[in-house]
Amino acid sequence: MTTTALKKALKDGALSAHKALYADTAGQTRRMIDAVAAFERQYGEGREASIFSVPGRCETIGNHTDHNRGCVIAAAINRDIIAVASPNEDGVIRMLSEGYAPETVDLSLSDDPTAFEKYSSAALVAGVAVGFVKNGHAIGGFDVYCTSEVLKGSGISSSAAFAVMIGNIMNHLYNDGAVGAIELAQISRYSENEFFCKPCGLMDQTACAVGGFVFIDLEDPDNPRIESIGAEALAKKGYELCLVNTGTSHADLNEDYASVPKEMKVVAALLGRETLRGTAESELLFRAPEIRKTLGDRALLRAIHFVRENERVLLAKAALKEGNVDAFFSEILASGHSSFEYLQNVYTVKAVQDQGLSLALAWTDGFMKTHAGAFRVHGGGFAGTILAFVKAEDADSYVKTMDGVFGEGATMRLCVRPHGAIRLLG
Repeated sequence: MTTTALKKALKDGALSAHKALYADTAGQTRRMIDAVAAFERQYGEGREASIFSVPGRCETIGNHTDHNRGCVIAAAINRDIIAVASPNEDGVIRMLSEGYAPETVDLSLSDDPTAFEKYSSAALVAGVAVGFVKNGHAIGGFDVYCTSEVLKGSGISSSAAFAVMIGNIMNHLYNDGAVGAIELAQISRYSENEFFCKPCGLMDQTACAVGGFVFIDLEDPDNPRIESIGAEALAKKGYELCLVNTGTSHADLNEDYASVPKEMKVVAALLGRETLRGTAESELLFRAPEIRKTLGDRALLRAIHFVRENERVLLAKAALKEGNVDAFFSEILASGHSSFEYLQNVYTVKAVQDQGLSLALAWTDGFMKTHAGAFRVHGGGFAGTILAFVKAEDADSYVKTMDGVFGEGATMRLCVRPHGAIRLLG
């Protein structure tokens, strides 16, 4: 479909077929028409193009378990990246993201991770391309314009969503959509690990690629067990999902984030394992003197968090499936305390005066003393967002409270998105 035809289709109501993704179809239609127009300004009018969408994700429970082959519950959310893309014959990916300078990746030079700046979008693009080739899939050049509601540093996985988007485009333009969502997530994780230099697990990419509300067991990361568990119980009880963006960014905290899997894995290595999966708390207690002397107290505390958090995820899944919201919230609250006290990812020790997450948790704790719900740190931590489950009738009051501290628009009222990476039009 040409860019001209895309704009006409959008004006004629093409998004009405995607009401499950977009409650505000009128606003999203304007957003996509604007994106197509921006593509045309950058690359020319009349090109054959498609519109793609990839959601951000919400980590419900399972804080920093994925990189040690643990279990998590995550969900795709109704904030997405959209991309307008057109294939080219140059073997080059040219990309322009709203608010950023244009970038170019030559696919013939993309197989060397050291050729790209760490934590850059070009590194993610190159890594996805190499991942496709390693898995026996076709690659090719394309021109793309992106605009995103999955904001960098907001804790809803901007890097994972972007990597999945590049794979989503490559999948449809050059592989007829044959690459499945799980494989797309695995390729995206490879890109983040090897090229972007973020030692993350598979949770973020899976939630973005698959969509919906999912339990993910990463004991075998090459063949993760994924189970849709639904969120009907929460909706029936009248709870909404809120993320509070504290305004502090993850952008300069990659070292803090990397310290968590690193310390967990050195404890595992001392115990003779590759990761902490399968470790019992009794084993940590028995080896505690050796771990403390060799690796320090924080590493041991983070290992304790992993073991207990993995158990909490299983209990939370069972509670959701049974419709036991109170039991589910009990696990959410325990997860939050463990992250703050044992995992210690609520603020960075590099700047202890900046504790937006601590403040957000404190205010939410005060709010919850007179209202029903649960809350915890969200995502990688150290900065970014907290997660809260709030009754619908209390949501306006909660938003007013949190926005009063962190600024208007800081609190996002969200819903779970049923689909992951897709081609919308074209």
